[in-house]
Amino acid sequence: MAKPAQGAKYRGSIHDFPGFDPNQDAEALYTAMKGFGSDKEAILDIITSRSNRQRQEICQSYKSLYGKDLIADLKYELTGKFERLIVGLMRPPAYCDAKEIKDAISGIGTDEKCLIEILASRTNEQMHQLVAAYKDAYERDLEADIIGDTSGHFQKMLVVLLQGTREADDVVSEDLVQQDVQDLYEAGELKWGTDEAQFIYILGNRSKQHLRLVFDEYLKTTGKPIEASIRGELSGDFEKLMLAVVKCIRSTPEYFAERLFKAMKGLGTRDNTLIRIMVSRSELDMLDIREIFRTKYEKSLYSMIKNDTSGEYKKSLLKLCGGDDDAAGQFFPEAAQVAYQMWELSAVARVELKGTVRPANDFNPDADAKALRKAMKGLGTDEDTIIDIITHRSNAQRQQIRQTFKSHFGRDLMADLKSEISGDLARLILGLMMPPAHYDAKQLKKAMEGAGTDEKALIEILATRTNAEIRAINEAYKEDYHKSLEDALSSDTSGHFRRILISLATGNREEGGENLDQAREDAQVAAEILEIADTPSGDKTSLETRFMTILCTRSYPHLRRVFQEFIKMTNYDVEHTIKKEMSGDVRDAFVAIVQSVKNKPLFFADKLYKSMKGAGTDEKTLTRIMVSRSEIDLLNIRREFIEKYDKSLHQAIEGDTSGDFLKALLALCGGED
Repeated sequence: MAKPAQGAKYRGSIHDFPGFDPNQDAEALYTAMKGFGSDKEAILDIITSRSNRQRQEICQSYKSLYGKDLIADLKYELTGKFERLIVGLMRPPAYCDAKEIKDAISGIGTDEKCLIEILASRTNEQMHQLVAAYKDAYERDLEADIIGDTSGHFQKMLVVLLQGTREADDVVSEDLVQQDVQDLYEAGELKWGTDEAQFIYILGNRSKQHLRLVFDEYLKTTGKPIEASIRGELSGDFEKLMLAVVKCIRSTPEYFAERLFKAMKGLGTRDNTLIRIMVSRSELDMLDIREIFRTKYEKSLYSMIKNDTSGEYKKSLLKLCGGDDDAAGQFFPEAAQVAYQMWELSAVARVELKGTVRPANDFNPDADAKALRKAMKGLGTDEDTIIDIITHRSNAQRQQIRQTFKSHFGRDLMADLKSEISGDLARLILGLMMPPAHYDAKQLKKAMEGAGTDEKALIEILATRTNAEIRAINEAYKEDYHKSLEDALSSDTSGHFRRILISLATGNREEGGENLDQAREDAQVAAEILEIADTPSGDKTSLETRFMTILCTRSYPHLRRVFQEFIKMTNYDVEHTIKKEMSGDVRDAFVAIVQSVKNKPLFFADKLYKSMKGAGTDEKTLTRIMVSRSEIDLLNIRREFIEKYDKSLHQAIEGDTSGDFLKALLALCGGED
């Protein structure tokens, strides 16, 4: 098994058991499996409390004492997921990996995800041990078996990784970094087609430290993270493999945290993945994985395992996990480093925002108006025609259709649509027919009318719109409801939450770049109001006002720098700290601002996912986002959605809605990722 470098801090959750006696453990296991039934509690307690080296000694003692194979007896006594986990722990790590790969390429079909996970994440030494273990266990050549079961560029990259010849992390040449950046850029973005061989050679052979510098320089040079270029240039299993390699280069623990989250989220659990990772990382970097998991997913790995598994299987996984980070209530330095890197990426990336709805070519408002009139005339309504026309025209074109409809037929198209369609479809179609500022104004009005206030809708709109959009909303609100938006917010909200919303509703956010000295001052204010600074420098009321002013009026580039300085100053992430130290609507508003600054498409992807997960669908949120973002950044939202949730927005909508509403949403979505 690979050991930490000399002087490195041990980051596994499983340690050598003190006072270890292999004969005593062998006897206890034999007793636990003797007679009718087995004492599963005793089995899991021993095996999950011993290091792999100690388990091998227990196997030897068991054979010496009883002339029997311990793994064979465990297989006979145990069943299902619990058996798979315990037997996996009993194998030496290289043999465990060999078994996983053998299973992945045996029989009909191939488990490409398993191949990618193992071969993209192992060190040179682990790879050499794996190849030897496979040969010993199956008397077959691993490279030959992988070549026989895979193809194309995917196969070539797997074979390169299998060699275990990645350069060592020692001296890095700046000239070579620049050359690799240029070669990758020319092989992908600048080339008609893609030179996959360059991607394979550089990503498969260069040292991790070298590649991290390449990725940083690639972002500065092209304005795009390397991941974006890989998604744009490669496809299929080859694309997934290269993205996994990049993730492991950046942070192997973060890669596994993401794999674990995806193995347990949603309906059903990918137990094979869960077992494989918990077994293989328990003595390597489980503490790092836990810390990053808690940061990225706002819950501990321990709590997610606890809620997603059961019985002895659950107890064993929790022992391997080694502790509950929610109970600790602690933010870890390693997690802070990940948060800082995410802000760095956010600050440098120049992302081109793209909608899914564009102006229709050969647009003919006269023909569209006539087609819509025909679709609504007489008995019955042709919803398909209405959906097809309205979801495939830009908002400016829809306004032309409204005007033409009135000129031709002397009728109000909106009124006719209202009388012909109903329910969720009507809300969606009528929303698309309104100018964006008037649509947002209406959503704000609805959020404040009647009993109760929809604070989430107020936050979503006011925390994410640009200055120009906010000013247009103010004008539309005044025009449509003969009352200022500020007055409406003042009468319907209160306290700090009202002050935040009114500040956002002025549309006076600065639009310049960052100011480093000011950013440090702002970060200090944030640290003091969030009660983690060492030396408070002002009264709390004054600090609260300054903190609100910072979040509501500073430019996005400046705020990114503030949040980076905050991490440097406190070793905490500002979003994590706001969630921990604040509560209610004020917390939700500040979190929305921070998330919007970091990655606005991801903010909306999260909102869409939450609107469709669990029992029931939040059709209002789903409709509002699909309407308002369809011409701005819905394509970006789609990409963030599939990246985070491992399913396309198209699939999520398809699984959660139905009928004509489904058809219209899918048309706006614009395609399957």
